[in-house]
Amino acid sequence: MRLALAEADKAALAGDVPVGAVVLSPDGTVLALGHNEREATGDPTAHAEVLALRRAAAAAGEWRLTGCTLVVTLEPCVMCAGALVQSRVERVVFGAFDEKAGATGSLWDLVRDRRLNHRPEVVHGVLEEECSRQLTAFFRDR
Repeated sequence: MRLALAEADKAALAGDVPVGAVVLSPDGTVLALGHNEREATGDPTAHAEVLALRRAAAAAGEWRLTGCTLVVTLEPCVMCAGALVQSRVERVVFGAFDEKAGATGSLWDLVRDRRLNHRPEVVHGVLEEECSRQLTAFFRDR
């Protein structure tokens, strides 16, 4: 999560919402990093999770990220939760809940919908205070 927080700092420095993500391989090594790049790229899909998943798939040489873990500072939204399911990650670990747009347990729980063919494990609240503090500081400064 500390790597994801460092990635989130990069997003904040670029004027984007400070969200960072890391994809870990099944053996725990870092496959890919990502942070929000919507403002930098003008791409509404350039969320930290999506970018990290794309980079991890490129590094792994395939779209199935079986056995991998995605670590992210903020609870994934609907788009990112869908990408998690589609990429077949085994686990998603996040810090702060997103009560306004979260789709991994708070507002919605897309990743654990029994109608889907893949349901990753969800671990929440990892360094939650630090992740929340980073987001709160960003929006307070705006």
